Amino acid sequence: MTTYRPCPSNRVKPRFRHEFYQCLTTRADALFELTDAALCTDGPVTSLVELSLAAEHRRGHGSPYDSLNCGRIDIARFRNVITRQTIPRCDGRIVLAIDVSHWLRPDANTSPQRMFCHTYGRGKGQAQMIPGWPYSFVAALEPGRSSWTALLD
Repeated sequence: MTTYRPCPSNRVKPRFRHEFYQCLTTRADALFELTDAALCTDGPVTSLVELSLAAEHRRGHGSPYDSLNCGRIDIARFRNVITRQTIPRCDGRIVLAIDVSHWLRPDANTSPQRMFCHTYGRGKGQAQMIPGWPYSFVAALEPGRSSWTALLD
């Protein structure tokens, strides 16, 4: 018997959940449950099998693979849904967090677009330049303790 446990995605505004569901054009139910499972799983997700075992995912074990292979999302519509969301504020101010990470690929010789990424902690506290791709996220943080952020860029 599966017991219900509160999940962050269940506290999201119901209107946003409805609008997100409307953006899913093919395999909508399966993609929506897969999204819920990804948001509600404790810790990092390392495989689709883990998501199929989550309480929020009520479909068969093959459903995550089928929904990712055959499911579709209307990206333009989803972009509009996201941009209509209000930006969280703390005392009237927007608090931003920026994360810059590197996807290190020193052995990817067939990827000439790689850049040299400055990294720390590889070895005896020495910084190194390793080929890879830098990427970053800018998020607006909500006041108080929350795992929810509004990704801006």
